[in-house]
Amino acid sequence: MHKLLTSPAGSGLAGWWRTGVFGAQHVIVMYTGCVTVPLVFGAALGLDKQTIGLLVNADLLIAGIVTIIQAAGVGKFLGARMPVVAGASFTAVTPMILIGQEYGLNAVYGSMIGAGVFAILMAVPFSKLLRFFPPAVRGAAVTMIGLSLIGKAVSMIFDDEPADGARLSLALGIVVVVVALMRYGNGFLRQAAVLIALVLGTVAAAFMSLTDFTGVGDAAWFGIPEPFFFGAPTFPLAGIISMSIVMIVIFIESTAYMMAISETTGIDADPPRIARGLAADGVSAVLAGAWTSFPDTIFAQNVSLVRLTRVTSRTVVVVAGAILIVLAVIPKLGETIASLPGAVIGSVSLVMFATVAGTGISTLSKVDYRNNDNLLIVSLALGAGMIPIVSKDIYSNFPPEVQIIFGNAISSAVITAFVLNLFFHHLPRRRRTDPPTTDPIADKEAVA
Repeated sequence: MHKLLTSPAGSGLAGWWRTGVFGAQHVIVMYTGCVTVPLVFGAALGLDKQTIGLLVNADLLIAGIVTIIQAAGVGKFLGARMPVVAGASFTAVTPMILIGQEYGLNAVYGSMIGAGVFAILMAVPFSKLLRFFPPAVRGAAVTMIGLSLIGKAVSMIFDDEPADGARLSLALGIVVVVVALMRYGNGFLRQAAVLIALVLGTVAAAFMSLTDFTGVGDAAWFGIPEPFFFGAPTFPLAGIISMSIVMIVIFIESTAYMMAISETTGIDADPPRIARGLAADGVSAVLAGAWTSFPDTIFAQNVSLVRLTRVTSRTVVVVAGAILIVLAVIPKLGETIASLPGAVIGSVSLVMFATVAGTGISTLSKVDYRNNDNLLIVSLALGAGMIPIVSKDIYSNFPPEVQIIFGNAISSAVITAFVLNLFFHHLPRRRRTDPPTTDPIADKEAVA
Protein backbone atom coordinates (compact mmCIF):
# COMPACT_ATOMS: atom_id res chain seq x y z
CA MET A 1 0.00 0.00 0.00
CA HIS A 2 1.43 3.36 -1.02
CA LYS A 3 1.89 5.74 1.87
CA LEU A 4 -0.46 8.66 2.44
CA LEU A 5 0.23 12.18 1.29
CA THR A 6 3.43 13.39 2.92
CA SER A 7 6.16 15.90 2.27
CA PRO A 8 9.12 14.22 0.51
CA ALA A 9 11.50 15.61 3.12
CA GLY A 10 9.51 15.47 6.35
CA SER A 11 6.96 17.77 7.96
CA GLY A 12 9.29 20.58 9.05
CA LEU A 13 9.61 23.97 7.38
CA ALA A 14 12.55 22.82 5.26
CA GLY A 15 10.60 19.77 4.12
CA TRP A 16 7.59 21.81 3.03
CA TRP A 17 9.84 24.37 1.33
CA ARG A 18 11.32 21.58 -0.76
CA THR A 19 7.83 20.27 -1.50
CA GLY A 20 6.89 23.68 -2.87
CA VAL A 21 10.01 23.81 -5.03
CA PHE A 22 9.38 20.33 -6.42
CA GLY A 23 5.75 21.23 -7.10
CA ALA A 24 6.84 24.37 -8.98
CA GLN A 25 9.27 22.23 -10.98
CA HIS A 26 6.36 20.07 -12.15
CA VAL A 27 4.38 23.15 -13.21
CA ILE A 28 7.23 24.73 -15.15
CA VAL A 29 8.05 21.62 -17.19
CA MET A 30 4.40 21.16 -18.25
CA TYR A 31 3.22 24.77 -18.47
CA THR A 32 4.12 25.47 -22.09
CA GLY A 33 2.58 22.23 -23.33
CA CYS A 34 -0.57 22.94 -21.35
CA VAL A 35 -1.16 26.50 -22.56
CA THR A 36 -0.20 25.74 -26.16
CA VAL A 37 -3.52 23.92 -26.64
CA PRO A 38 -5.75 27.00 -26.11
CA LEU A 39 -3.31 29.15 -28.10
CA VAL A 40 -3.53 26.85 -31.13
CA PHE A 41 -7.29 26.40 -30.80
CA GLY A 42 -7.96 30.12 -30.42
CA ALA A 43 -5.76 31.06 -33.36
CA ALA A 44 -7.42 28.47 -35.63
CA LEU A 45 -10.90 29.87 -34.89
CA GLY A 46 -9.84 33.50 -35.14
CA LEU A 47 -10.48 34.43 -31.50
CA ASP A 48 -9.12 37.73 -30.20
CA LYS A 49 -6.19 37.90 -27.78
CA GLN A 50 -8.35 38.68 -24.75
CA THR A 51 -10.61 35.68 -25.37
CA ILE A 52 -7.62 33.40 -25.88
CA GLY A 53 -6.27 34.67 -22.56
CA LEU A 54 -9.53 33.61 -20.89
CA LEU A 55 -9.19 30.16 -22.45
CA VAL A 56 -5.65 29.90 -21.05
CA ASN A 57 -6.85 30.79 -17.55
CA ALA A 58 -9.68 28.26 -17.75
CA ASP A 59 -7.23 25.66 -19.04
CA LEU A 60 -4.93 26.18 -16.03
CA LEU A 61 -7.86 26.08 -13.60
CA ILE A 62 -9.18 22.73 -14.85
CA ALA A 63 -5.65 21.27 -15.05
CA GLY A 64 -5.04 22.26 -11.43
CA ILE A 65 -8.33 20.79 -10.20
CA VAL A 66 -7.86 17.50 -12.08
CA THR A 67 -4.21 17.23 -10.98
CA ILE A 68 -5.30 17.44 -7.34
CA ILE A 69 -8.05 14.87 -7.98
CA GLN A 70 -5.58 12.47 -9.62
CA ALA A 71 -2.99 12.80 -6.85
CA ALA A 72 -5.19 12.97 -3.74
CA GLY A 73 -8.27 11.11 -4.95
CA VAL A 74 -11.94 11.77 -4.20
CA GLY A 75 -13.41 8.94 -2.15
CA LYS A 76 -13.36 5.57 -3.89
CA PHE A 77 -14.54 6.88 -7.22
CA LEU A 78 -12.13 9.46 -8.65
CA GLY A 79 -8.38 9.85 -8.97
CA ALA A 80 -5.57 7.37 -9.51
CA ARG A 81 -3.83 8.47 -6.28
CA MET A 82 -0.52 8.55 -8.14
CA PRO A 83 2.07 11.33 -8.56
CA VAL A 84 0.77 12.36 -11.99
CA VAL A 85 0.05 15.84 -13.37
CA ALA A 86 -2.89 16.48 -15.70
CA GLY A 87 -2.98 18.99 -18.54
CA ALA A 88 -4.83 19.81 -21.76
CA SER A 89 -4.58 17.06 -24.38
CA PHE A 90 -3.34 17.86 -27.90
CA THR A 91 -5.52 14.99 -29.14
CA ALA A 92 -8.62 17.15 -28.68
CA VAL A 93 -7.42 20.18 -30.67
CA THR A 94 -8.18 19.05 -34.24
CA PRO A 95 -11.73 17.73 -33.59
CA MET A 96 -12.54 20.82 -31.47
CA ILE A 97 -11.50 23.07 -34.36
CA LEU A 98 -13.56 21.05 -36.84
CA ILE A 99 -16.63 21.10 -34.58
CA GLY A 100 -16.22 24.84 -34.01
CA GLN A 101 -16.00 25.55 -37.73
CA GLU A 102 -19.06 23.39 -38.47
CA TYR A 103 -21.39 24.04 -35.54
CA GLY A 104 -19.96 26.98 -33.54
CA LEU A 105 -18.21 27.33 -30.19
CA ASN A 106 -21.32 26.42 -28.18
CA ALA A 107 -21.28 23.03 -29.87
CA VAL A 108 -17.59 22.51 -29.09
CA TYR A 109 -18.20 22.63 -25.37
CA GLY A 110 -21.55 20.84 -25.48
CA SER A 111 -19.87 17.99 -27.37
CA MET A 112 -17.15 17.96 -24.73
CA ILE A 113 -19.66 17.64 -21.90
CA GLY A 114 -21.42 14.78 -23.68
CA ALA A 115 -18.11 13.00 -24.33
CA GLY A 116 -17.10 13.53 -20.70
CA VAL A 117 -20.25 11.78 -19.47
CA PHE A 118 -19.54 8.94 -21.93
CA ALA A 119 -15.97 8.68 -20.60
CA ILE A 120 -17.09 8.51 -16.97
CA LEU A 121 -19.46 5.66 -17.83
CA MET A 122 -16.73 3.85 -19.80
CA ALA A 123 -13.96 4.15 -17.19
CA VAL A 124 -14.67 0.89 -15.38
CA PRO A 125 -15.30 -1.25 -18.51
CA PHE A 126 -12.14 0.11 -20.14
CA SER A 127 -10.05 -0.60 -17.04
CA LYS A 128 -10.91 -4.30 -17.33
CA LEU A 129 -8.99 -4.49 -20.61
CA LEU A 130 -5.58 -4.30 -18.93
CA ARG A 131 -4.70 -7.83 -20.01
CA PHE A 132 -4.76 -6.52 -23.57
CA PHE A 133 -1.98 -4.03 -22.70
CA PRO A 134 1.08 -6.26 -22.11
CA PRO A 135 4.61 -4.78 -22.09
CA ALA A 136 4.82 -4.97 -25.90
CA VAL A 137 1.78 -2.68 -26.27
CA ARG A 138 2.64 -0.36 -23.36
CA GLY A 139 6.29 -0.12 -24.35
CA ALA A 140 5.49 0.73 -27.97
CA ALA A 141 2.98 3.35 -26.79
CA VAL A 142 5.29 5.10 -24.34
CA THR A 143 8.25 4.97 -26.74
CA MET A 144 6.18 6.58 -29.48
CA ILE A 145 4.88 9.22 -27.06
CA GLY A 146 8.46 10.29 -26.30
CA LEU A 147 9.62 10.18 -29.91
CA SER A 148 6.61 12.13 -31.19
CA LEU A 149 7.10 14.91 -28.64
CA ILE A 150 10.82 15.45 -29.29
CA GLY A 151 9.95 17.43 -32.42
CA LYS A 152 7.88 19.86 -30.31
CA ALA A 153 10.86 20.42 -28.01
CA VAL A 154 13.16 21.14 -30.96
CA SER A 155 10.58 23.58 -32.39
CA MET A 156 10.55 25.48 -29.10
CA ILE A 157 14.34 25.65 -28.92
CA PHE A 158 14.82 27.09 -32.40
CA ASP A 159 11.41 28.79 -32.82
CA ASP A 160 10.77 26.74 -35.98
CA GLU A 161 13.79 28.34 -37.65
CA PRO A 162 17.11 26.81 -38.79
CA ALA A 163 19.46 26.21 -35.87
CA ASP A 164 21.75 29.10 -34.91
CA GLY A 165 24.86 29.01 -32.76
CA ALA A 166 23.41 31.00 -29.85
CA ARG A 167 20.33 28.86 -29.30
CA LEU A 168 22.26 25.66 -29.92
CA SER A 169 24.87 26.65 -27.32
CA LEU A 170 22.15 27.59 -24.82
CA ALA A 171 20.31 24.29 -25.34
CA LEU A 172 23.51 22.27 -25.02
CA GLY A 173 24.48 24.16 -21.86
CA ILE A 174 21.08 23.46 -20.22
CA VAL A 175 21.27 19.77 -21.05
CA VAL A 176 24.82 19.65 -19.65
CA VAL A 177 23.63 21.25 -16.40
CA VAL A 178 20.86 18.65 -16.01
CA VAL A 179 23.26 15.79 -16.74
CA ALA A 180 25.94 17.16 -14.39
CA LEU A 181 23.48 17.61 -11.50
CA MET A 182 22.03 14.14 -12.04
CA ARG A 183 25.55 12.67 -12.07
CA TYR A 184 27.28 14.64 -9.30
CA GLY A 185 24.47 16.29 -7.32
CA ASN A 186 23.10 14.84 -4.10
CA GLY A 187 19.76 15.23 -2.39
CA PHE A 188 18.04 18.49 -3.28
CA LEU A 189 20.47 19.43 -6.07
CA ARG A 190 19.74 16.18 -7.88
CA GLN A 191 16.00 16.28 -7.30
CA ALA A 192 15.70 19.91 -8.44
CA ALA A 193 18.06 19.50 -11.40
CA VAL A 194 15.45 20.51 -13.97
CA LEU A 195 14.37 23.62 -12.08
CA ILE A 196 17.98 24.71 -11.49
CA ALA A 197 18.75 24.26 -15.19
CA LEU A 198 15.67 26.35 -16.04
CA VAL A 199 16.75 29.21 -13.79
CA LEU A 200 20.36 29.20 -15.01
CA GLY A 201 19.18 28.89 -18.60
CA THR A 202 16.82 31.87 -18.22
CA VAL A 203 19.64 33.99 -16.77
CA ALA A 204 21.90 33.00 -19.66
CA ALA A 205 19.10 33.73 -22.16
CA ALA A 206 18.68 37.22 -20.67
CA PHE A 207 22.34 37.98 -21.35
CA MET A 208 21.84 36.68 -24.90
CA SER A 209 18.76 38.96 -25.41
CA LEU A 210 16.46 35.95 -25.81
CA THR A 211 13.97 36.94 -23.12
CA ASP A 212 10.84 39.09 -23.42
CA PHE A 213 8.74 39.80 -20.32
CA THR A 214 6.94 42.88 -21.69
CA GLY A 215 3.59 41.10 -21.69
CA VAL A 216 3.70 40.62 -17.91
CA GLY A 217 2.96 44.29 -17.24
CA ASP A 218 -0.26 44.19 -19.30
CA ALA A 219 -1.66 41.08 -17.60
CA ALA A 220 -4.33 41.47 -14.90
CA TRP A 221 -3.60 40.74 -11.25
CA PHE A 222 -6.82 38.82 -10.64
CA GLY A 223 -9.47 37.11 -12.74
CA ILE A 224 -11.72 34.07 -12.34
CA PRO A 225 -12.63 32.10 -15.51
CA GLU A 226 -16.29 32.51 -16.35
CA PRO A 227 -18.42 29.37 -16.88
CA PHE A 228 -20.29 29.02 -20.20
CA PHE A 229 -18.45 32.06 -21.56
CA PHE A 230 -19.76 31.42 -25.09
CA GLY A 231 -23.35 30.88 -23.97
CA ALA A 232 -25.51 27.81 -23.41
CA PRO A 233 -23.94 24.67 -24.90
CA THR A 234 -25.48 22.74 -27.77
CA PHE A 235 -25.08 19.02 -28.33
CA PRO A 236 -24.70 17.93 -31.98
CA LEU A 237 -24.53 14.15 -32.23
CA ALA A 238 -21.62 14.18 -34.69
CA GLY A 239 -19.64 16.40 -32.33
CA ILE A 240 -20.30 14.18 -29.33
CA ILE A 241 -19.22 11.09 -31.29
CA SER A 242 -16.00 12.81 -32.42
CA MET A 243 -15.14 13.94 -28.91
CA SER A 244 -16.01 10.49 -27.52
CA ILE A 245 -13.42 9.02 -29.89
CA VAL A 246 -10.98 11.59 -28.50
CA MET A 247 -11.75 10.42 -24.96
CA ILE A 248 -11.00 6.79 -25.91
CA VAL A 249 -7.63 7.90 -27.31
CA ILE A 250 -7.00 9.86 -24.10
CA PHE A 251 -7.90 6.72 -22.12
CA ILE A 252 -5.27 4.76 -24.02
CA GLU A 253 -2.64 7.44 -23.38
CA SER A 254 -3.50 7.78 -19.69
CA THR A 255 -3.48 4.02 -19.19
CA ALA A 256 0.02 3.79 -20.67
CA TYR A 257 1.19 6.65 -18.41
CA MET A 258 -0.31 5.10 -15.27
CA MET A 259 1.34 1.78 -16.06
CA ALA A 260 4.65 3.60 -16.60
CA ILE A 261 4.41 5.50 -13.31
CA SER A 262 3.52 2.24 -11.61
CA GLU A 263 6.84 0.76 -12.72
CA THR A 264 8.66 3.81 -11.31
CA THR A 265 6.86 4.13 -7.97
CA GLY A 266 5.82 0.56 -7.20
CA ILE A 267 2.16 1.62 -6.85
CA ASP A 268 -0.02 -1.23 -8.13
CA ALA A 269 -1.83 -0.09 -11.28
CA ASP A 270 -4.73 -2.50 -10.82
CA PRO A 271 -8.08 -2.11 -12.68
CA PRO A 272 -9.83 -0.16 -9.88
CA ARG A 273 -7.00 2.39 -9.75
CA ILE A 274 -6.91 2.69 -13.54
CA ALA A 275 -10.69 3.14 -13.56
CA ARG A 276 -10.51 5.97 -11.02
CA GLY A 277 -7.79 7.68 -13.05
CA LEU A 278 -9.79 7.38 -16.28
CA ALA A 279 -12.94 8.62 -14.55
CA ALA A 280 -10.98 11.74 -13.58
CA ASP A 281 -10.18 12.23 -17.27
CA GLY A 282 -13.92 12.08 -17.95
CA VAL A 283 -14.62 14.60 -15.20
CA SER A 284 -12.01 16.90 -16.74
CA ALA A 285 -14.01 16.93 -20.00
CA VAL A 286 -17.26 17.76 -18.18
CA LEU A 287 -15.61 20.56 -16.20
CA ALA A 288 -13.83 21.80 -19.32
CA GLY A 289 -17.11 21.93 -21.21
CA ALA A 290 -18.60 24.11 -18.47
CA TRP A 291 -15.54 26.40 -18.12
CA THR A 292 -14.59 26.59 -21.83
CA SER A 293 -11.39 24.64 -21.31
CA PHE A 294 -10.02 21.37 -22.72
CA PRO A 295 -10.12 17.69 -21.69
CA ASP A 296 -7.05 16.66 -19.71
CA THR A 297 -4.70 13.72 -19.89
CA ILE A 298 -1.69 12.73 -17.78
CA PHE A 299 1.35 14.68 -18.99
CA ALA A 300 4.29 12.67 -20.29
CA GLN A 301 6.96 15.14 -19.22
CA ASN A 302 5.81 14.93 -15.60
CA VAL A 303 5.88 11.14 -15.67
CA SER A 304 9.47 11.35 -16.90
CA LEU A 305 10.28 13.98 -14.24
CA VAL A 306 9.20 11.53 -11.52
CA ARG A 307 11.37 8.86 -13.08
CA LEU A 308 14.33 11.22 -13.43
CA THR A 309 14.25 12.76 -9.94
CA ARG A 310 12.70 9.84 -8.01
CA VAL A 311 10.50 12.31 -6.10
CA THR A 312 7.34 10.19 -5.85
CA SER A 313 5.42 12.09 -3.16
CA ARG A 314 1.82 12.76 -4.11
CA THR A 315 1.92 15.88 -1.94
CA VAL A 316 4.33 17.43 -4.42
CA VAL A 317 1.78 16.91 -7.18
CA VAL A 318 -1.05 18.30 -5.06
CA VAL A 319 1.09 21.42 -4.56
CA ALA A 320 1.63 21.56 -8.33
CA GLY A 321 -2.14 21.46 -8.82
CA ALA A 322 -2.59 24.27 -6.32
CA ILE A 323 0.02 26.36 -8.14
CA LEU A 324 -1.85 25.85 -11.42
CA ILE A 325 -5.06 27.10 -9.80
CA VAL A 326 -3.24 30.17 -8.43
CA LEU A 327 -1.82 30.87 -11.90
CA ALA A 328 -5.35 30.60 -13.32
CA VAL A 329 -6.76 33.30 -11.05
CA ILE A 330 -3.66 35.56 -11.13
CA PRO A 331 -2.98 36.01 -14.87
CA LYS A 332 0.12 38.14 -14.22
CA LEU A 333 1.89 35.14 -12.66
CA GLY A 334 0.79 32.91 -15.50
CA GLU A 335 2.10 35.42 -18.04
CA THR A 336 5.45 35.43 -16.23
CA ILE A 337 5.88 31.69 -16.68
CA ALA A 338 4.55 31.91 -20.23
CA SER A 339 7.29 34.46 -20.99
CA LEU A 340 10.13 32.10 -20.10
CA PRO A 341 12.32 31.71 -23.21
CA GLY A 342 11.16 28.98 -25.57
CA ALA A 343 14.77 27.91 -26.04
CA VAL A 344 15.04 27.21 -22.30
CA ILE A 345 11.69 25.41 -21.96
CA GLY A 346 12.38 23.44 -25.13
CA SER A 347 15.81 22.33 -23.91
CA VAL A 348 14.40 20.98 -20.66
CA SER A 349 11.48 19.42 -22.54
CA LEU A 350 13.95 17.66 -24.82
CA VAL A 351 15.43 15.91 -21.77
CA MET A 352 11.93 15.07 -20.47
CA PHE A 353 10.62 13.71 -23.76
CA ALA A 354 13.77 11.70 -24.39
CA THR A 355 13.33 10.21 -20.92
CA VAL A 356 9.76 9.25 -21.85
CA ALA A 357 11.09 7.39 -24.90
CA GLY A 358 13.74 5.77 -22.69
CA THR A 359 11.02 4.62 -20.29
CA GLY A 360 9.23 2.95 -23.18
CA ILE A 361 12.43 1.27 -24.35
CA SER A 362 12.97 0.02 -20.79
CA THR A 363 9.51 -1.56 -20.89
CA LEU A 364 10.21 -3.08 -24.31
CA SER A 365 13.37 -4.67 -22.91
CA LYS A 366 11.16 -6.84 -20.71
CA VAL A 367 9.27 -8.28 -23.67
CA ASP A 368 9.93 -11.90 -24.67
CA TYR A 369 10.64 -11.87 -28.43
CA ARG A 370 11.55 -15.54 -28.85
CA ASN A 371 9.31 -17.83 -30.89
CA ASN A 372 6.42 -15.37 -30.97
CA ASP A 373 5.19 -12.35 -32.91
CA ASN A 374 6.04 -9.62 -30.40
CA LEU A 375 8.85 -8.19 -32.52
CA LEU A 376 6.44 -7.78 -35.45
CA ILE A 377 3.85 -6.14 -33.18
CA VAL A 378 6.32 -3.60 -31.80
CA SER A 379 7.91 -2.89 -35.18
CA LEU A 380 4.64 -2.25 -37.00
CA ALA A 381 3.28 -0.16 -34.12
CA LEU A 382 6.31 2.13 -34.17
CA GLY A 383 6.18 2.27 -37.97
CA ALA A 384 2.50 3.27 -37.93
CA GLY A 385 3.23 5.92 -35.33
CA MET A 386 6.03 7.42 -37.42
CA ILE A 387 3.80 7.90 -40.50
CA PRO A 388 2.05 11.13 -39.35
CA ILE A 389 5.38 12.42 -38.01
CA VAL A 390 7.25 12.13 -41.32
CA SER A 391 4.17 13.11 -43.40
CA LYS A 392 1.95 15.44 -41.39
CA ASP A 393 -0.78 15.90 -44.02
CA ILE A 394 -1.09 12.32 -45.18
CA TYR A 395 -4.60 11.92 -43.69
CA SER A 396 -5.83 15.47 -44.41
CA ASN A 397 -8.30 14.31 -47.10
CA PHE A 398 -9.94 11.74 -44.82
CA PRO A 399 -12.99 12.31 -42.55
CA PRO A 400 -12.36 14.00 -39.16
CA GLU A 401 -12.75 10.71 -37.29
CA VAL A 402 -9.91 9.16 -39.32
CA GLN A 403 -7.73 12.23 -38.79
CA ILE A 404 -8.32 12.07 -35.04
CA ILE A 405 -7.23 8.44 -34.81
CA PHE A 406 -4.52 8.02 -37.41
CA GLY A 407 -3.30 11.61 -37.77
CA ASN A 408 -1.90 11.35 -34.26
CA ALA A 409 1.35 9.41 -33.86
CA ILE A 410 0.47 8.22 -30.36
CA SER A 411 -2.99 6.88 -31.16
CA SER A 412 -1.74 5.30 -34.41
CA ALA A 413 0.97 3.38 -32.56
CA VAL A 414 -1.25 2.35 -29.65
CA ILE A 415 -4.14 1.17 -31.79
CA THR A 416 -1.81 -0.76 -34.11
CA ALA A 417 -0.09 -2.46 -31.17
CA PHE A 418 -3.42 -3.20 -29.48
CA VAL A 419 -5.03 -4.71 -32.59
CA LEU A 420 -1.97 -6.78 -33.53
CA ASN A 421 -1.59 -8.08 -29.98
CA LEU A 422 -5.27 -9.04 -30.02
CA PHE A 423 -4.85 -10.74 -33.41
CA PHE A 424 -1.73 -12.72 -32.57
CA HIS A 425 -2.25 -13.54 -28.90
CA HIS A 426 -5.96 -13.54 -28.11
CA LEU A 427 -7.94 -14.63 -31.17
CA PRO A 428 -8.22 -18.40 -31.71
CA ARG A 429 -6.00 -19.82 -34.41
CA ARG A 430 -4.56 -23.07 -35.62
CA ARG A 431 -1.74 -24.22 -33.37
CA ARG A 432 1.63 -23.91 -35.02
CA THR A 433 5.00 -25.38 -34.19
CA ASP A 434 7.88 -22.94 -34.67
CA PRO A 435 11.32 -24.32 -35.49
CA PRO A 436 13.90 -23.94 -32.74
CA THR A 437 15.62 -20.59 -32.71
CA THR A 438 18.96 -20.40 -34.50
CA ASP A 439 19.96 -17.16 -32.83
CA PRO A 440 23.08 -18.00 -30.76
CA ILE A 441 22.54 -15.01 -28.48
CA ALA A 442 18.94 -16.02 -27.79
CA ASP A 443 20.09 -19.63 -27.20
CA LYS A 444 22.68 -18.47 -24.68
CA GLU A 445 20.07 -16.30 -22.88
CA ALA A 446 17.65 -19.19 -22.81
CA VAL A 447 20.26 -21.46 -21.19
CA ALA A 448 21.16 -18.76 -18.67
